[in-house]
Amino acid sequence: METINLANLYGTPNLEWARVDAHLARGLTQAPGTGGPDRHTCWLATINDDGSPHVTGVGAMWVEGAFWFETGEHSRKGRNIARDPRCTLSVAADELDVVVEGTARRVTDRATVAAMAERWAAEGWPAHVDDTGMALTAEYSAPSAGRPPWFVYRIEASSAVALLTVEPGGATRWRF
Repeated sequence: METINLANLYGTPNLEWARVDAHLARGLTQAPGTGGPDRHTCWLATINDDGSPHVTGVGAMWVEGAFWFETGEHSRKGRNIARDPRCTLSVAADELDVVVEGTARRVTDRATVAAMAERWAAEGWPAHVDDTGMALTAEYSAPSAGRPPWFVYRIEASSAVALLTVEPGGATRWRF
């Protein structure tokens, strides 16, 4: 892993990736008052077919060192990822802001899909695996997810940037 201090100008030290990973692993709820600037919203950027960016909020989770999200294959983000899997996911957490760039891969392992459904259900979204075993369904989802079934995606990170918003501050980029 390559580490680049983006705040050398201010004399701040590099952030440690382990600190960022541990912070994200604690969870990012979307409930008001749980993070900065008052709650956490994960923003996924994909690439439209004309090359322009498409940004939308997603209910992402940080699990085992990666961001995971779900969407329908006919949603704009689902279509964009099917055509070009490069994407960026960003979140403002309570002590740091994080941007992860990488490639979104649809998860087809039934055990992994089931495990992620259990994680989302434990966080309050009543997701469960559909009859195929490779997608999720629920009574509801975010309107931007499209209609069920919803497929699970894992972002394989190629780089990340974190900005520490508390003392001593700092900004670091990692290339994986």
